[in-house]
Amino acid sequence: MAKPFISVCIPSYNRPKELLRLLRTVDCDPAVTQIVVCEDHAPKRLEVRAAVDEFKAETKYEVKYVENEVNKGYDWNLRDFLTTADGEYIVFCDDDGAFVKGALDKLIVFLKEHPELGYVLRRTRYPERGDDMRYFPGTRFFEPGVETYQMLYRKSVIVAGFTFKRELAIDTMTDRFDGSLLYQLYILAEICLKHPSAYFDETITEKLPGETEFYFGSSEKEKGLYEPKKISVRGQMNFMNSFIKIAQYIDEKYGLHSVKYVKKDMSKYSYPVLAWMMRKSRLAMLGVAWEYIKGGMGTSIYFYVYVFALLFFGTRFCDKMIVRIKKKLGHTPSL
Repeated sequence: MAKPFISVCIPSYNRPKELLRLLRTVDCDPAVTQIVVCEDHAPKRLEVRAAVDEFKAETKYEVKYVENEVNKGYDWNLRDFLTTADGEYIVFCDDDGAFVKGALDKLIVFLKEHPELGYVLRRTRYPERGDDMRYFPGTRFFEPGVETYQMLYRKSVIVAGFTFKRELAIDTMTDRFDGSLLYQLYILAEICLKHPSAYFDETITEKLPGETEFYFGSSEKEKGLYEPKKISVRGQMNFMNSFIKIAQYIDEKYGLHSVKYVKKDMSKYSYPVLAWMMRKSRLAMLGVAWEYIKGGMGTSIYFYVYVFALLFFGTRFCDKMIVRIKKKLGHTPSL
């Protein structure tokens, strides 16, 4: 059998119905596509296995299904795809997402037309809130280097549709970021510093309604950092501090000074985190805001505008305003 061009890689944890729904949205050419599912020793393992078997019985795609012997956690599970998958390019997708009809074929054509690319930033839409994560007003190409890595770093946190050349990430594999929930950012940094990358202005994936429980914190590497089924100030700050830890490692490895930029960028675009915590409670949002300030991530005027706007107007009003601004501009504003 010929080597697949892309491997659609899906880390699975306890979402059998959503996983089957996602698998059925893969609609590109089966001759160049492999699907890989890594099940991370969840309570609903048998149901996940049954969902994959049901899909295998009805599809023409090559499907590789792996069950972990222990709960490895998010980052280790992502890393395993580098050696489990066979495709030239890896396309990640969360098991509670879906591929937009026809998008994967467009992505394959784009990758074949630009074989020099090591990483491609994708678009993801959120139909429930009318939001489309469009970062630029059109497809853009970037030369390798620190400016590209910094610019794409925060934008690449959402793993849905995260696309990269598999062989470029194998030599730099490490377990030092297990528990960060951000191994994809380490992959991005290593590739974008040395290889050309691009933003592809097509919506590849979308988030759909379904099981949305917060499962992080079950694996040994995540225990003490996150609490399963609970979103806490401590857990949120462990997550945000992981952005900094990865950037610090990259700075030390390559003699760079990117941490200051990353902190400033996180401050300017802190609204999603603050709003997420505000939905929990005002105290939770203020707790995270204070931790941002202590950690050097409360350095922009936008940060304080978000905090006061959420306090006085609430998340519903602020969310509507953010979406309205994006729609008027046609993309996420450059702050």
